[in-house]
Amino acid sequence: MKYGKLGLFAGGVLFGAAGIAILSSDDAKKFYTQVTAAVKRGADCVMKTADTIRENCEDINADADEINERRAKEKEEREIADAKATLEAFAAKEKEEKAAESEAAPADAKEAAPAEA
Repeated sequence: MKYGKLGLFAGGVLFGAAGIAILSSDDAKKFYTQVTAAVKRGADCVMKTADTIRENCEDINADADEINERRAKEKEEREIADAKATLEAFAAKEKEEKAAESEAAPADAKEAAPAEA
């Protein structure tokens, strides 16, 4: 039984040593280099895509700000125009009332004059 465990241990050591030898070979290093280069290219591609998305988001945000500013300006202009129209209507109404009062005043004066005589 002791020899079986010893044999497994020895096999593991040999397998490990062979694995280290394979992993440190020139072919393995070339493979690792190629894989690392591919990963770096992939990372560069992902970063370029992320930068493009970021730039597009910034453009969209700037356009949205411009739209909101334009709408706010248009709303303010509408409010000013509405206020001017209201003031003009009020002034016209006052003018009509004064004109009506001035027409009524001479008629009242004529009626009061014969009563005095």
